[in-house]
Amino acid sequence: MSFPERFSNLPEYAFPRLRRLLDGHAPGGPIVPMSIGEPQHAFPAWVAEIVARHASDFGKYPPNDGTPELLEIIAAWIARRYGVAVQADAQVMALNGTREGLFNAAVALCPEEKSGAQPAVLIPNPFYQVYAVAALTAGAEPIYVRADADTGFLPDYAGLPAEVLDRTAIAYLCSPSNPQGAVASPAYLRDLLALAEKHDFRIFADECYSEIYRADAPTGALEAAQAEGAGPERVVIFHSLSKRSNLPGLRSGFVVSGPKNIAAIRQLRAYSGAPLPLPLMRAAEAVWADEAHVEENRARYQRKYQIADEVFAGIEGCGAPEAGFFLWLPVDDGEEAALKLWRETGVRVLPGAYFARDAEGGNPGREYIRAAMVADSEEDLQRGLTLIRDCIYL
Repeated sequence: MSFPERFSNLPEYAFPRLRRLLDGHAPGGPIVPMSIGEPQHAFPAWVAEIVARHASDFGKYPPNDGTPELLEIIAAWIARRYGVAVQADAQVMALNGTREGLFNAAVALCPEEKSGAQPAVLIPNPFYQVYAVAALTAGAEPIYVRADADTGFLPDYAGLPAEVLDRTAIAYLCSPSNPQGAVASPAYLRDLLALAEKHDFRIFADECYSEIYRADAPTGALEAAQAEGAGPERVVIFHSLSKRSNLPGLRSGFVVSGPKNIAAIRQLRAYSGAPLPLPLMRAAEAVWADEAHVEENRARYQRKYQIADEVFAGIEGCGAPEAGFFLWLPVDDGEEAALKLWRETGVRVLPGAYFARDAEGGNPGREYIRAAMVADSEEDLQRGLTLIRDCIYL
């Protein structure tokens, strides 16, 4: 029995690799989990009440694209957050978490060829791993573009050869970025939009960390597209409640784009998607409509940024990011550092190489570790960060 060759070069996923690296060794102290980006802050208490109130709707098939109420509430949120008016019934689709959308949108929108050749999909390196498997599934060539300190931890797509850009169908952008926490400026987005217009490709903007930031709310790709007069089909944006509202298990996300793009995504979703159950959609309606819990959550992360800055004061390249809740910490070797931390302190982090691919002369994540600042307790966070500092940097 044979298997598809297009997936033969996929590395083992990050978390099984981490278990293989660490689990044969005893931890050097009480375990401090900082490897998984699973928020530990409490989600709004009324979410469970809404789900319970609508529990009888588990007996119904949910609407594939989302309830009309949910789509309207998402459209209203986009208008408040970005100042962009979108048509709820034609430009918004609910997702069962954004990973599904980031994958299925590529399958729905990537053509079989571009400029008479195999299409290319541009991917920042390091990156959220679904981007790569989406490109391969769509029959495209993934092009991994370094997003390291030299580029401000965002990919320099404009530096690619014209031949690659001419056959590019999709460019993924994560801002705020995972794992580095970099934010694309309005100027960066303006230049990327101009590049996309020149070479006729779509921008897939993964903005799942957009509501966790230090001071200024990150600019969105849809907002930038409107400012530059780009058509709504040029950008496809993805959002989620997982980080914004500490609800990774609710699996509520959405995709917004132009009507033609959304129609194509909906068509594929009708055959292959798994819509959110109705009681969860009802809860999502209330969560997307509420900002008070988001502001409280953001304030808690801003205090965590201060803790990280204090713990790593004077250590070059360390400290809290612009946005998101990960620390992207420089080390000599990420795997060696993760193993040392585990064996000597019990702190569990991820080697940066697990988020990247060997390309352009090396793996840009090899000399980093990623630590998630998701602990509910600030005291627990400070303890974990202090252990990292003392073990690795002092």
